[in-house]
Amino acid sequence: MVSHAPDSAQPSPAIVFETLFAYQRTAALRAAIELQLFRAVGEGEADVPTLARRCKASERGVRILCDYLTVAGLLEKDGRVYRHTPTSAAFLDPRSPSCLALTARFLALPEINRPFEQLAEIVVSGTSVLEGDGTVERENPIWVEFAHSMAPMMAPLAAPLGAAVLEGRRGPMRVLDMAAGHGLFGIEVAKQNPQARVVALDWSPVLEVARANAVKAGIGARYELLPGSAFEVELGGPYDIVLVTNFLHHFDPPTCIGLLRRVRDVLRPGGIAAALEFVPNEDRVTPPMAAAFALTMLATTPAGDAYTASELERMFLEARFARMDARPVPQSPHTIVVAHTSRS
Repeated sequence: MVSHAPDSAQPSPAIVFETLFAYQRTAALRAAIELQLFRAVGEGEADVPTLARRCKASERGVRILCDYLTVAGLLEKDGRVYRHTPTSAAFLDPRSPSCLALTARFLALPEINRPFEQLAEIVVSGTSVLEGDGTVERENPIWVEFAHSMAPMMAPLAAPLGAAVLEGRRGPMRVLDMAAGHGLFGIEVAKQNPQARVVALDWSPVLEVARANAVKAGIGARYELLPGSAFEVELGGPYDIVLVTNFLHHFDPPTCIGLLRRVRDVLRPGGIAAALEFVPNEDRVTPPMAAAFALTMLATTPAGDAYTASELERMFLEARFARMDARPVPQSPHTIVVAHTSRS
């Protein structure tokens, strides 16, 4: 993602060179994760010889990598000793429960980054150079990797989303988790409401990841699997809640509207649909991470986008929902979108 830094009155080539060399930051972070460098730093304050022994790497290589990570703000250096920053301790040391190392590995996969090598061609054509439906291709094995790897990034969002869709409601209810992936969002609703039953929809190999997470969370007896395409499989119902998280941005508005109509048709009167999306402001350049996500969709999908709140609202209303609320998640680039059906 990019950071928003308006051009200063005094022109400088710095931002040009920082952008050109940005790939080095990705490579350095990936190398540090592969070498277990952040674990080694977390084992105690250490100098280069100590870290080199712990990582089974050369002293020259470790010194240069650690200095680079210090420049990048991912380590601190005091004399010859390296320490964690608060960020690297929380999100890069594998002993931390909020470690994002698996997520970082997924985001650095060649399959994810290869399209950007042909970005000019993609801009000309307006669509991804990936074959078929890009990353949303049927039963693409990358989604199993996604389910395993993105759970640490999504976990902090599960509780706010669960609270937003339940809004204190208790009692028996049925929840459909479309494109469930890791399953954390449906699982969280079931944890917050012990009488909720969840139906998870995704491709069969992905659902095995969701099932394992449901069993681990202690709600396996209330967790059903529905393998297949969200656009084709018989959805069953009726449902009180349908979750459509991290999914709409893969498709163009007509496709999203068609999907949302399917969702609307299986909801009870007064039921709700909830999405989790990167939602830029109407200017489409703020906030930075949500706005920049559109480039990922340009590179990796035939027609996906990062939709504004007004664009999402038009989709939900055209799909016959009564109203929609957008609720940005604090300290996150994500927004929870909740759409309500009428009670009659």
